[in-house]
Amino acid sequence: MSTSTTVPVATRRSTEPRAPATSLGAARALAVLRIATGSIFLWAFLDKAFGLGYSTSSENSWLEGASPAEGYLGSVSVGPMESTYHDWAGEAWVDLVYMAGMFGLGFALVTGIALRLTAVGGCLMMLSLWLGEFPPARHLSDGSPSMSTNPLVDNHVIYAAVMVVVAVCSAGRVWGLGRVWERLPLVNRHRWLH
Repeated sequence: MSTSTTVPVATRRSTEPRAPATSLGAARALAVLRIATGSIFLWAFLDKAFGLGYSTSSENSWLEGASPAEGYLGSVSVGPMESTYHDWAGEAWVDLVYMAGMFGLGFALVTGIALRLTAVGGCLMMLSLWLGEFPPARHLSDGSPSMSTNPLVDNHVIYAAVMVVVAVCSAGRVWGLGRVWERLPLVNRHRWLH
């Protein structure tokens, strides 16, 4: 009498990365966070481009020829990038990169597409803005107190963290176009484009 043992067939594992499972409530909360954060960047782009009269007057709009990044870069008074940012203030290429970044981050977050690319690009942009404020500094170049409330974490770090979290959790699938985006042939072939 021979006994044979049945070896279970190994389950086939997908090489496709899977998004972490989240409850419907958590998925909706992440969607709200994604859309709210995207609205911050999209609004900044619109106000600086068209001068809607909030932080940018119409005569100081990008469409009227003003530099949207010059005020920020020219007012940097602390940190390792101070002189570089002063040199860049008013440069057309900097304005173009800055405005494209604001629009791209806002559009991608609000619509829920390309969240992985958004997280990478957004973190780089937030790092450059964080360096302009350089929270670790206790004093500005002129010796006055920097008034930094936290030596490491400011709103730029929080925005970067939000972009990473919504990308990791595929938060564009709820109340966004994330699922449609993921089905595009190019995106489907190159998973890193999600």
